[in-house]
Amino acid sequence: MKRERTTTWQDPSISAGRVGRESGLELLQALRDGEVPPPPILSTVGFDLDVVEEGRVVFTLEPAEHHYNPIGSVHGGVFATVLDSALGCAVHSVLPAGAGYTSLDLNVKFLRGMTVDTGRATCEGRVVQRGRRTALAEATLTDERGRLLATATSTCLLFEVPGASSAQE
Repeated sequence: MKRERTTTWQDPSISAGRVGRESGLELLQALRDGEVPPPPILSTVGFDLDVVEEGRVVFTLEPAEHHYNPIGSVHGGVFATVLDSALGCAVHSVLPAGAGYTSLDLNVKFLRGMTVDTGRATCEGRVVQRGRRTALAEATLTDERGRLLATATSTCLLFEVPGASSAQE
């Protein structure tokens, strides 16, 4: 039996054009609330941004067959994509207008496999420490029963967005 999936998305420059013009928290809240189109990666992989707070975000993912690797479980790249998104967005949520970030590293620990039988997975990212030039974030990915599937950490480089006016912290 052939399986098929169609993906649609909106122009990613709409949200990218707002980076640095408002705080990271404001942009992420607008994404969550549907006021700004989500980045294409959300529809490509199929996860949702559910919670946005200063220093904390939560994504959810319903594992599906199109996430599978050749051995019949969710590909590690899907784990890493959701974890990386939670880490980066948690850091973005603490940035003022005029600031941006980029990931310097991503460290993922796979603890348990995931399949369609796992049920909806929740990925929570949190900022652990923010300095002047870097921020450290951690994320956990759990199944519906609260079992830990994976963890990740990331260090992000903080910088001024060219052309954006910096807000005072």
